[in-house]
Amino acid sequence: MYNAELKRRPPWLRVKAFRNKRYEEIRKLLRAKGLHTVCQEALCPNIGECFGKGTATFLILGDTCSRNCTFCNVSSITPHGLDKDEPKRVAEAIRIMNLDYIVITSVTRDDILDGGASVYAETINEIKRLNNNCKVEVLIPDFQGDYDSLKIVLDAGPDVLNHNIETIQRLYPDVRPQADYNISLELLKRASEYRPDIPTKSGLMVGLGETIVEIKASLKDLRKHNCQMLTVGQYLAPSKRHHPVIRYYHPDEFEEIEQYAYSIGFKSAACAPLVRSSYNAGEQARKLTVNKS
Repeated sequence: MYNAELKRRPPWLRVKAFRNKRYEEIRKLLRAKGLHTVCQEALCPNIGECFGKGTATFLILGDTCSRNCTFCNVSSITPHGLDKDEPKRVAEAIRIMNLDYIVITSVTRDDILDGGASVYAETINEIKRLNNNCKVEVLIPDFQGDYDSLKIVLDAGPDVLNHNIETIQRLYPDVRPQADYNISLELLKRASEYRPDIPTKSGLMVGLGETIVEIKASLKDLRKHNCQMLTVGQYLAPSKRHHPVIRYYHPDEFEEIEQYAYSIGFKSAACAPLVRSSYNAGEQARKLTVNKS
């Protein structure tokens, strides 16, 4: 299914190398603390820019996922145990980096009873203990639809609750074979019902074989489940072994998607080729706050 015509990316997807002193400081700090970032594990195209600005999305619960999604570059061999000191080291790194907004995400750990929810909660608590002014966004897995696990995370008081549906429902068997579209939607709805003071957020990749009509249908589904914030970006295959890129969307199409998102009630939407779930997350959250006032 690999399309040779798509090997060369269009000009709007070509990212210039970004390396400066701050980038090297962040990279060395993460290595010294034994921490992982989704920026590195998922080969994010914005890693140079974000590290250069002194920001990162921390990946907790290890660097090995219990699932095998066909779009993802994170290792999916059997995970082993938990690092009990990880929450504290994350909080210490954030203090050293002097950050005021941070995203915490994780691999999926179906092998753990609560899916890692208690580790999320401990990480949030440690960050807020050492960094009074730091806002915390969490990008969580689906916890296999377990409501008690979701509540554990929400009770810790994150500032934004993010959970990506990733793609349209029709593509789930190929792209997310161990996940369920409706479980993800229900998680977002339950989060907003349990803690209406915490905004909910979700994201999609495009270019996996969906249509604009299907994208808009998914956005409608998110709004029906009270999702308030949105990210949409271009899927880029990490390798030929992963799900292929079926098409590249033009920036004008992303603009159309973003305008549609606002027209159906999203409070904040970031839709562009290189947008990722946590890209400029702080700016998007602040925009939501401005729109509320």
